[in-house]
Amino acid sequence: MSYTQIALMAVVLAAILDLYLVRTRLLLRRAFWTSYAIILPFQLLTNWWLTSRNIVMYDKQAVIGPRLASAPLEDLAFGFALILGVLALWVFWGKRANRASHGNSTSK
Repeated sequence: MSYTQIALMAVVLAAILDLYLVRTRLLLRRAFWTSYAIILPFQLLTNWWLTSRNIVMYDKQAVIGPRLASAPLEDLAFGFALILGVLALWVFWGKRANRASHGNSTSK
């Protein structure tokens, strides 16, 4: 399986997690896309730093070829999947903890 295929699979799995498993539906929210727009330049900067110094290297036959900020485009897909997955779980667990704390509190 190529790096490209794995990256695309990661995006699909993160979307399934968000939309169907934890049902946070972040992909449908403007706040998520605003957050991603803020995070993306830092991802590109980090990708550039790691790949331009050969700290991280990729097999040219495992990627589709085009690069952005010195890193394969697939890195954007992995970063997107990671951000979406982490935020979806963060929101899910936060709501769950909030419900549990409100459900267990006693009135004075």
